[in-house]
Amino acid sequence: MNFEGHSLDDSQVVAAPDARISARLIVPVILSGGTGTRLWPYSTEDTPKQFLSFTGLESLFQLTLERVGDRRRFAAPMVVANSRHADLCERELVEDGARLILEPCARNTAAAITMAVEAARAAYGENVLLLVMPSDQMIEDVEAFHRAVQSGEAVARAGRLVTFGIRPSSPATGFGYIQTGCAIGKAEAVKEVVRFVEKPDLAAAKEMVADGQHLWNAGIFLFRAGTFLEEMMLHAPEIGAAARRAIATAECQGGRILADAAALENCPTESVDYAVMEHSSRLAVVAMSPGWSDLGSWDALAEFPEARLHGPITALDCSDCYIRSDGVQVAALGVRDLIIVASGQRLLILPRGRSQEVKKLLSAMESMAA
Repeated sequence: MNFEGHSLDDSQVVAAPDARISARLIVPVILSGGTGTRLWPYSTEDTPKQFLSFTGLESLFQLTLERVGDRRRFAAPMVVANSRHADLCERELVEDGARLILEPCARNTAAAITMAVEAARAAYGENVLLLVMPSDQMIEDVEAFHRAVQSGEAVARAGRLVTFGIRPSSPATGFGYIQTGCAIGKAEAVKEVVRFVEKPDLAAAKEMVADGQHLWNAGIFLFRAGTFLEEMMLHAPEIGAAARRAIATAECQGGRILADAAALENCPTESVDYAVMEHSSRLAVVAMSPGWSDLGSWDALAEFPEARLHGPITALDCSDCYIRSDGVQVAALGVRDLIIVASGQRLLILPRGRSQEVKKLLSAMESMAA
């Protein structure tokens, strides 16, 4: 973009050099506003998990960009991020035509997605197809992911909000679930959504996995810009109006779109599932098995055997442990089922199976320091 220090409107966006894209291309929207507190101490507010590498040399953000890097199928991406992470994003977001929407304050995924959709609508029109995905997930089989996106494309262009569900490999209690219904038309891979299910207890998770009708909710969506905005304004008009106003009165600085802080200040903080998806009658779901993980906890990372020992580690007679250090030498002897993470001057030790409680631990630390 070539705008400097002024507000954004439709005519300016449409006039941008990257605004003319083929109607068949999908515009990726990458959500990068999370702080990754459950992966403390490696992930921090200044450098959250999406900008870190866990299983190789590339960060999760880099891997997400590469996942939609085929320009025969995907247009240059839009990224929504916290303003404090602008430099981290731009370090990887070097492609011409990419757009970086910066949030002055976090208002969860409903507002973040709406801002990106409004910017896309202004640039490309109501019918542009958007693929929304988090920047902190692992997908090992990218071709399987692309096939799933292709399966949902026709119904998305026809006016459905398509979500993607992961075929569960275990009765996980750390994910939400989607109950599937009948196939939509002749598209056997695309089904109706019966309901969304909150993170269940173990007994309920076992029942849902056993019935074969439930999928893990991946938080990935495919839809027309116009369809999503219609549903947002129908089901959560206060969020929709505030987020769209934040883009309409945004300030552009080079390749950055600075969302209007005043417009977002009173915007309700809500997830897109609660605000729209759980209420919409226009949903569809595509099941997929692309080797997916949301890497939302140390327990999730411990499921990757090749990454269980990372850094200067000496482990003797240890089993089923995840040990990571970014510098300090760690030596472990005769321990079982532990997570040990050393980063800088911080050390985390907890039993496997309890990493979802790291937020509770951080709250306790903050209370003691107050």
